[in-house]
Amino acid sequence: MLDEIKKAYRKKAREHHPDKNPDDPEAGKKFQEMAAAYEILSVEETRDAYDRYGVEGMSRNGPGGGFGGGMDPADIFAELFGASMGFGFDYGPGSRGPRRTKGQDSNIPYEVTLEDLYNGKTVKMNMEKEVVCGVCKGSGAKGSAKPKQCVKCEGKGWNMVTTSMGPQRLGTHRAMCMECEGHGEKIREKDRCKKCKGSKTVKEKTRQEIYVERGMADRQRIVLAGAGDEEPGVPPGDVIFTLKTRSHESFERSGNDLLTTVHITLSEALLGFSRILLTHLDGRGVHVTSPKGKIIKPGDSIILRGEGMPVYKTPDHKGNLYVMLEIDMPDETWLKNIDVPALAALLPPKKPEMDPKPAVVDEVPFEESDIVDVRETPFPAGSNFFDHASGFQFGEGDEADWEDDEDDDDGMEPECRPQ
Repeated sequence: MLDEIKKAYRKKAREHHPDKNPDDPEAGKKFQEMAAAYEILSVEETRDAYDRYGVEGMSRNGPGGGFGGGMDPADIFAELFGASMGFGFDYGPGSRGPRRTKGQDSNIPYEVTLEDLYNGKTVKMNMEKEVVCGVCKGSGAKGSAKPKQCVKCEGKGWNMVTTSMGPQRLGTHRAMCMECEGHGEKIREKDRCKKCKGSKTVKEKTRQEIYVERGMADRQRIVLAGAGDEEPGVPPGDVIFTLKTRSHESFERSGNDLLTTVHITLSEALLGFSRILLTHLDGRGVHVTSPKGKIIKPGDSIILRGEGMPVYKTPDHKGNLYVMLEIDMPDETWLKNIDVPALAALLPPKKPEMDPKPAVVDEVPFEESDIVDVRETPFPAGSNFFDHASGFQFGEGDEADWEDDEDDDDGMEPECRPQ
């Protein structure tokens, strides 16, 4: 139990030590908090007080005494080492005795395509892991050699150090002994195992296989239980693959539903269509026929039921596929090669002039533009596009740039619109 706490602390202490993070102003604070949590949880008496009374037992006037309140060592350890570490004791008041511990988990991000999540995929990969040395059986020593007490820390595994906490502020706390790496003892070089060089574990190549199931989600985890690094006297941790979905050029996913955009011609919008609209994620062509006499307008969409993502664990059931229909207007070349008067006779009539006309009419030149050019802040063209304040969509500018004469005598502070 105590060895697990020490091992986790040693690893993180090296990572967060202020000397190794000179550009991180928070490194000293994090290191101080971690050392304080270790000070509480690494000593049997104070850990027992914490188990019995919680963080209140660590306050100066509480049953445990001697440690400042205001922080929960369990929270600090959970944040720094992860809830899956398991240090051999139960956090919180009223807990009793040890619980099962295991080695540290290995978290590996794994990138997948939308096709992988739609069709499923089996992946085999070569990996390297730490295994307990077979020669010394995890002792780190050869033969009957025994470790000796560390001279620098006198067997405690830690030393008192002073670090800067800010201008004219110094903090004193326990820090891992770098000589023995927190063990409190050392194996003399001549007594170390020749295979593992005293480290108790050796690297071993393994071949792992994971199965990306149909319908899995972005950030979903695939856990290989017990496939992580081994440590002496502790069950090995897990290897956890976290899926990261690569963006797709044609489809967007929302839960079990899919969204895509299909371009149709003006003729198809007016007269209908019956053709393969798209190629699906499994390579199938999806043929759709529009209803007879249906005119498709700009912004229309259709739903193809049962053509969305497979439902995880029940892949025979699928979500829906939403298709946005975008009408491609003909270009000027097409217009030059047709009988324009005949087309005008076929199309609905143009809108008549305003009646009555405004008193003043200005002639303004026609000039093409792009609506994106006048946006001050870009927003994705999703379903909530128009939820944003219009000023930020169409360039009204920041309210700080405007003054209102009517508010001068109000005596109140101007109200700022959140961005």
